[in-house]
Amino acid sequence: MSLSVFEREQFLSEPHIAALSVSAGESRGPLTVPIWYQYAPGGELWVLTGAGSEKARLIEAAGRFTMMVERVDPTVRYVSVEGAVARAVPGTDAQLREITERYLAPDKVDGYLDFARAELGEQVAIYLRPERWLSADMGSV
Repeated sequence: MSLSVFEREQFLSEPHIAALSVSAGESRGPLTVPIWYQYAPGGELWVLTGAGSEKARLIEAAGRFTMMVERVDPTVRYVSVEGAVARAVPGTDAQLREITERYLAPDKVDGYLDFARAELGEQVAIYLRPERWLSADMGSV
């Protein structure tokens, strides 16, 4: 059974680990990787990734990507959203903190931020404008 607009937007706003997919060219399948993301109902979804990463280069070339999140408890539920890149801007410390606090326990945030600043290099925030949605709730497992 498909989710309502409200249900799918609420589900996507929860801190799931997403699978990001983007075209890797004609002779290859899509690049699909796990990623943290941020989303507020009715808005644009955004991710942070390395400014020079393969992911960032492929998204820039394709101009669009797809995100899929799922859960299996208490029911099998998923939401997939695809759309055009609305914008890509240099990532900020505020965005890094926001997304880290979304996914990690409070006692792990500062350690991860220190690691990210030292090891991950320049980040880019890539915003997706949702255009196409797929969703389902298939009941309990």
